[in-house]
Amino acid sequence: MDSLENSSSHDVPHPRKPVLNKYAFAAALLASATSILLGYDIGVMSGAIIFIKENIHISTIEVEILVGSLNVCSLFGSLLAGKTSDLIGRRLTIVLAASTFLVGAVLMGFAPSYPFLMAGRVIAGVGVGYSLMIAPVYTSELSPATSRGFLTSLPELFITLGILFGYLSNYFLAGLPNRINWRIMVGIAGAPAAAIGLGVLAMPESPRWLVMKGRYGEAKKIIQKISHTMEEAESRFQEIQMAASRLDSENSSQFSGKGVWKELLLTPSPSLRRILIAAVGINFFMQASGNDAVVYYSPQVFKAAGIHNKRHLFGITVIMGLSKTFFVLVSALFLDRFGRRPLLLLGTLGMVFSLVGLGLGSKFLAENNSKPTWAIVLSIIAVCAFLSFFSIGIGPITWVYSSEIFPMKYRAQGTSVAISVNRLVSGGVAMSFLTIANKITFARVFFILAGIMTMATIFFYFLLPETKGKTLEEIEGLFEDRPSDVEN
Repeated sequence: MDSLENSSSHDVPHPRKPVLNKYAFAAALLASATSILLGYDIGVMSGAIIFIKENIHISTIEVEILVGSLNVCSLFGSLLAGKTSDLIGRRLTIVLAASTFLVGAVLMGFAPSYPFLMAGRVIAGVGVGYSLMIAPVYTSELSPATSRGFLTSLPELFITLGILFGYLSNYFLAGLPNRINWRIMVGIAGAPAAAIGLGVLAMPESPRWLVMKGRYGEAKKIIQKISHTMEEAESRFQEIQMAASRLDSENSSQFSGKGVWKELLLTPSPSLRRILIAAVGINFFMQASGNDAVVYYSPQVFKAAGIHNKRHLFGITVIMGLSKTFFVLVSALFLDRFGRRPLLLLGTLGMVFSLVGLGLGSKFLAENNSKPTWAIVLSIIAVCAFLSFFSIGIGPITWVYSSEIFPMKYRAQGTSVAISVNRLVSGGVAMSFLTIANKITFARVFFILAGIMTMATIFFYFLLPETKGKTLEEIEGLFEDRPSDVEN
């Protein structure tokens, strides 16, 4: 397999060039900001649901449905986003995502009853689905190979920042009357959605989408802005043109993604099948890890551990949010230096040990009415470690990997399939976590999750090749090799 220097030679004509293109960074930053909407919802609902339950008197099952419905409905947004972005472009799809979430957030904030609250969650969920699919695809298509890992991991950074802001919102608004505090918590998410929707209009379109539409002049101008030298820009433009020329017999100026679903799911080539398995697999394990459920229900987990003061509960979640934010930033900064595989394997192994520790702490707390302090401390440390290892590995790398391994023709709709699996599993876990834990205890749930992440580590080791430093066009060739030829 080619060395890193050879494989990225097209993108690195001069060794002393800047690491990060400012124009590409600004566009990626704004596109990825849409992910803060999901993060905020995850963080804020962990606290808001306590007050919603007290204010409108809903059952545990209704709580799970309310929490999980956004993730399940985001499945439909993810599925629609692939075709939509092929038709109207990546940029307008981001605007559509932010606008849809804005409507859902406003409806939730003013909801007079549970059905209206559910309607807001459904609408917001569709917007979240759109944003989760389109942000990493847009960013990967805009980014140079040398900084694509960092830029494409920004959605996870914004998800984590959103979670932290949600936790802070819970902490500072908890003292307000129950009939008001949760409405403010969920409703203010509409403000960043509106700002993002307007800001995205100033962003450039994806040059790869423009090439697929035959708009070569516009694409070339954008590539010149996101490249460090004219030589690099010309090389990248030629590679993209060559990849676009392989869009079968379909006229690229009329490309709309027609027939992609059939080729992707019913008649894939061996290499495309390997790509689909890798993308779906990493998205499945990301959510089967139970990360979203642990974040959503962490106050309930700590309440079961013997911590009942609401301010203390929300204070602990703020610490969790700070820990997640720090480690996802570490991952983003080192992804392009160390590669995807080392950080991914480190993260999943760390999650296994953290879940075992959390299971042991929960087991001792459930069996002892005295609630020993060491077991409470162990549980808190284990949760923070679990979220930190998630944030350094599978959290950001899922978005990076899913958006960079598909060939140009299949990228949007292939990524939408993978992220739809992500949202389906996330919703299923969120809607069943408390029910299962009440039947078999939190400890056994965490031991089961540890087993799942052990399987994930094995899957990643054997089936996911390294993509560090390669152009999107070069990555296609990695999956034409036998799986046993994967670089370690």
